[in-house]
Amino acid sequence: MKEILIATSNSHKVEEFKEMLEPLGYQVRSLKDLPEKIEINETGKTFEENSMIKAMTLHQALGCAVMADDSGLMVDALDGAPGVYSARFMGEDTSYDLKNQYIIDAVKGKERGAQFVCVISYVEKDGTATSYKGVVRGEINDCILGDKGFGYDPIFYYPPYHTTLANVSEEMKNAVSHRGIALRACVEYLKGRE
Repeated sequence: MKEILIATSNSHKVEEFKEMLEPLGYQVRSLKDLPEKIEINETGKTFEENSMIKAMTLHQALGCAVMADDSGLMVDALDGAPGVYSARFMGEDTSYDLKNQYIIDAVKGKERGAQFVCVISYVEKDGTATSYKGVVRGEINDCILGDKGFGYDPIFYYPPYHTTLANVSEEMKNAVSHRGIALRACVEYLKGRE
């Protein structure tokens, strides 16, 4: 069985990756499976830069195949914020309920357009590196809605579904999500390498 390290400790993300990679014969490990923590300095100014920094840092430290993503919410009325700072927006210890309510309040009476962006970087065992981008457009909902998903999903209204991404099944969300789009592109690449 092929092994791949996913550069995250987020259990929701790990599940999304497992759903797509395990059917291809990959054993998926995450940062939680490592015996000791490896420091990663996300100094990039773009999703592309940060995902590659994560993947390369782990690959250089461990010598294994690594997949890393950097993703976030970009709100039109907030000039693209929180963007690459989505996880650290308002402080890493701030709950998403507070972050989500802040964004809802910030766009009141303004243009509500937004997009989720995800870039997945994959570094093969031999050091070959590629990146894949996924974008899904929507808008900021006027209230927090739904208890599925995580992060900003409860305020991200997806017009074709007439609700937020936190208010639909995991399958429906993954079919259109930014991470799902990027991961499917990466999976196509992996299939072509077999």
